[in-house]
Amino acid sequence: MTRNARTNKLIVLGIDGMDARTTHRLVKEGKLPNIKKYLEAGSSRAGQEMLGAHPTITPPCWTTLATGAYPGTHGITDYWRQSPDSLDAVVYNMDSRNCKAEQIWNCTVENNLKTLVWHWPGCSWPASSDNPLLNVVDGTQPGSVNMGVAQMDWEKIIYGSSELDKPRYIPHTEKAAGVGCNITNLQEVVSNQPAKDHSDDEDEMMEIWWGDESRKGGEIRTYVKSLEDTEMMIGAKVAYDIVMTPIKPADDWQHVPEDSLQFTVLISGGQETRYGLITKSHHDSYDTVTLYHTKDGADPFVTIPKDKMVSGIIDNATKKGRTKPSCRSYKLLELSPDGKTLRLWISNALDTTNKMLWQPSALYDEVIAHVGPVPPVSLIGGEDPELVEKVFLPSWDIYCQWQADSIAYLLDNQHFDAVFSHLHNVDCAGHQLWHLAKTLAPWKDTDEKVYQRFIERVYQQTDAYLGRFLHYLDEGYTILVVSDHGLLVGENVPPILGEYGGLNTQVMEDLGYTTLKTDENGQKIDEVDWEKTTAVQIRSNYVYVNLKGRDKHGIVDPKDKYDLEEKIISDLYNYRDPRTGKRVVGIALRNKDAIILGASGPECGDIFFTVEEGFNRLHGDGLTTAEGYFETSVSPVFIASGKGIKSQFTTDRVIRQVDVTPTIALLLGTRIPAQCEGAPIYQIFKSEV
Repeated sequence: MTRNARTNKLIVLGIDGMDARTTHRLVKEGKLPNIKKYLEAGSSRAGQEMLGAHPTITPPCWTTLATGAYPGTHGITDYWRQSPDSLDAVVYNMDSRNCKAEQIWNCTVENNLKTLVWHWPGCSWPASSDNPLLNVVDGTQPGSVNMGVAQMDWEKIIYGSSELDKPRYIPHTEKAAGVGCNITNLQEVVSNQPAKDHSDDEDEMMEIWWGDESRKGGEIRTYVKSLEDTEMMIGAKVAYDIVMTPIKPADDWQHVPEDSLQFTVLISGGQETRYGLITKSHHDSYDTVTLYHTKDGADPFVTIPKDKMVSGIIDNATKKGRTKPSCRSYKLLELSPDGKTLRLWISNALDTTNKMLWQPSALYDEVIAHVGPVPPVSLIGGEDPELVEKVFLPSWDIYCQWQADSIAYLLDNQHFDAVFSHLHNVDCAGHQLWHLAKTLAPWKDTDEKVYQRFIERVYQQTDAYLGRFLHYLDEGYTILVVSDHGLLVGENVPPILGEYGGLNTQVMEDLGYTTLKTDENGQKIDEVDWEKTTAVQIRSNYVYVNLKGRDKHGIVDPKDKYDLEEKIISDLYNYRDPRTGKRVVGIALRNKDAIILGASGPECGDIFFTVEEGFNRLHGDGLTTAEGYFETSVSPVFIASGKGIKSQFTTDRVIRQVDVTPTIALLLGTRIPAQCEGAPIYQIFKSEV
């Protein structure tokens, strides 16, 4: 059905992890001037909040925003999907073919609206329609565009000293795939097949990544047994390659000043060498670093001054026998005036030829030609505030600018009518930094005030990004600013329950439902003793009964399932945190009852539960209304501005994420997607509905 449109051009600016409570506070403090302009030109609730879907996890919530359906209906019910073969394993989930509800962009292209879906994680890739008006960029993971498929080399820090006698390469510590909502090895995650050289055969690569095996293969087992296994600990650790290199007077060089100093850089897993020079510019002190492919000194491929991140540098990188031109960034962290000590950060390398997640692929060529290559973002920092300040935040500044430039270029030159976009800077920072914004025992040496300032800095970065699109309001666009969930600063160090990355064992062991096997020394190992396990807790909010006839190692008779669920729910409610004596579980519901939260159905567990406010980690384990330290919350943002929307209007209506899609449909005059369960936010429309 086609209705009279209230606007012909609409942009959704999605910010992953943007918290309504923090946004509201910073607007009042005058620190987010561009968001204030959106509010003055539009409508929202008094606190800019809406009710998010449950669980409050990135892929389910973005899918709800795109379909108007609850997670139990659309089927994207967590970051990972439960393995169909194993109760203790998960599989890759961000595949649009797993989505059982129709996306709003299928409706916009039906109405001949040229539509861009930009890095929308959970239900956008592969494209859900073959309509040529639908253009899709990535969406296979939430970190940054191309992160999951184009990474050729890891981040590294070069330590140079005149006291070293030979170079040394120390690789980073491997971590579980996807920690902190960042997947950088997508091929290994979604396929049982080992990575191999596919050259430029994108069709073959797509078959591996998006074939049927992505649903039933590639199991990931992560056992969360103690605090050390949680993302709060892992996500904040600094992981990068280290290169130790001697600094000495330059020799065997041509065309370099006599007082130049030299060092070497090992890249591509330590297999390739780049040559560095340390020189003086206009002073007596050494202040400039240049890198070369050879020691002829004639043609540096990058010059790195002090106190500035240099990005967009193309240099070859090699991975698994393939060499590709790749984009890197560089930052000089430290250089002594005498040139005898050096610290240099080098970003990960992104293959500039990889356009397999762009439809049509010509869209990639156009962006690269007119805006530039995708800049790599840093995933290090965490407990090292210097790296946060000098590397992490500036890398996201550059990426935010690139994304704004890219979308603006496509709006102005490709003339898209509808844009659905996602930016991950806030959420990425949250998984590394937010828990450090309160001084808790595991991080007693960190300064919470420093990290609170980092939170505000990330919001100001986001405000600048959003400001890039303000002028489109004057050009007749309607703009929605939305988020999937907020991020709170935890009040306590929670028990091992509700961690989304794997199997949570501690509490379920304490309650007698999960038993782990032990080795010959009596130490627990990462293997469930299925003969003694009646239930497990996995994927944030789900408990699964180990059921006969359904599960591979099932021992619970189906006739006993209902009574066992009742006992599990009672025990969860009665469980107390051993450190505080307080109740840990907020809500616990059978699958059939969880329909009231939209968290029921075959892709949800036998029991859905939430962690009680005060024990929430960051997001995902509690209710969308949960609040935390430093005036933070899990509540997502909703602001609507522009054509068809009331200006300077505050509504008392409760806005839910399922309401966003039908609101867009009425604004653009399209039909509402088939499985939509929300209702238009008609109170904010200028004209009566």
